[in-house]
Amino acid sequence: MPVDMSFSQGYAVATLAAGLALLLLALQPLERRIGRRLLLVVAVLAAMLAAADALVTAGHGRMADALAGVAMLGLGIVVLRSLAVLLLRGLLPLAGMSTPRLVVDLACALLYLLWAYVWLRMAGVDLTSVVTTSAIVTAVVAFSMQDTLGNVLGGVALQMDNSIAVGQWVRIDDVNGRVVDIRWRYTAIETRNGEIVIVPNSHLMKNRFVTIGSPLGGVMKVRRWVWVNVTLDTPPSRVCEVLRAALTEARIAHVLSEPEPSAVLMDFVDGAGRYGLRYWLDDPREDDVTDSLVRSHVVAALERNHIQIAIPQSLHTVVKDNETHRAALQAAEWRRRREAIGRVPIFVSLSDAERDALCAHLVHAPFASGDIMTRQGAVAHWLYILLTGRAEVTVAGPSGSRRVAVLEPGSVFGEMGLMTGDPRHATVTALEDAECYRLDKAGFESILQTRPDLSREISKVLAQRQWELQRVVDAVSAPIPSDHASDLLARIRCFFGLGEEEPKT
Repeated sequence: MPVDMSFSQGYAVATLAAGLALLLLALQPLERRIGRRLLLVVAVLAAMLAAADALVTAGHGRMADALAGVAMLGLGIVVLRSLAVLLLRGLLPLAGMSTPRLVVDLACALLYLLWAYVWLRMAGVDLTSVVTTSAIVTAVVAFSMQDTLGNVLGGVALQMDNSIAVGQWVRIDDVNGRVVDIRWRYTAIETRNGEIVIVPNSHLMKNRFVTIGSPLGGVMKVRRWVWVNVTLDTPPSRVCEVLRAALTEARIAHVLSEPEPSAVLMDFVDGAGRYGLRYWLDDPREDDVTDSLVRSHVVAALERNHIQIAIPQSLHTVVKDNETHRAALQAAEWRRRREAIGRVPIFVSLSDAERDALCAHLVHAPFASGDIMTRQGAVAHWLYILLTGRAEVTVAGPSGSRRVAVLEPGSVFGEMGLMTGDPRHATVTALEDAECYRLDKAGFESILQTRPDLSREISKVLAQRQWELQRVVDAVSAPIPSDHASDLLARIRCFFGLGEEEPKT
């Protein structure tokens, strides 16, 4: 063979190459395709080496030398490739250093050139004359391949200055997606539609591109804007507070609590205020879905606070209506309200006229899934009647927050706040989109002022419901204290300004 090596040494190199390829298969699952290819190449080269050995025995020395030389050249390349991948893709990541594939390829190419130079020198080839005579040819080839070389050098430069990396989200012109691979010639970007866009590296070097998201603190953060037009009959400060609270007081997947969401009045359009609700997203893949969830919470929050979304005049629809149709709708709504009032235990003893009076004070209150409907410790003088959807009741304690109940449609909560003004004893969170009626203190005060004797019956019902909740929270089965209802009665009468109850004669 042209290299000063025996066939036994050649077989040893083949064994080493096969062992490194097997080691690559075992230690680097992500590089199995390379390992399998290297094993196949080793098998072919080992067969070539065996054939050269047989040719020597048959007396064909020159042909055997040529075949063995090619085999040794290939085996050296396999050994260098395996070592480079094991080192750069196996050992360095263990030390916290990530090596892009392009760097591995570049290192392998340099090792191949060095091995080829050594192999040729050992074969007795003088490279000085070759380099001198090929200078003009090299210049011509480089000029004709300037675009290809620009892509190659661009890929190397992008990797060296860390301006782009596999896994980053980028926006290039009208392409928005995640970088899945960086090759010698191009960078591959996967869009949200599952399409792979091939961008030449030279384009990235010559043009501006945007990396999406800030990984500061180890958390991906992308700021999103959701726009909403609101009529001008509500003060802007009030609208901004409602929009901000729609996100801070809800649990929405992929919406970060830090930095906090914010709302700003950006412009006036068609007689309405154009507001921008800004929040931070933790996963760029979920941008459209999360925007949709945020809009759902915004619509529910604005309706609960009687703030009207502005509709362009060109989108107004004229509906021909008549008195009969309107009366039918009002009757259906009224029946729905009467049914809701009838489900409230503390209103069982009310007359039909008194229930109708309460129906007029009910306010429609929608909630989106994840909204906090009431928060433990908050002071709010109203109750809710759950019409549709389910809600979760949780109580915070020294060991953390735990679920104590799940409310189904028809449930009532918040009556202690309505009747006594006490802070909320639990947090109620919408498990799905829900509709409620809300009744505040002013809606019930006139009835109680007219019939103060109702306070005694209501205090008994409240005492029973409050003690049932307390027993669930404390996991005990103790009876209701005898003075509990009396204590509640005194607090109800004080809250509504009824004075002390006159003693019975």
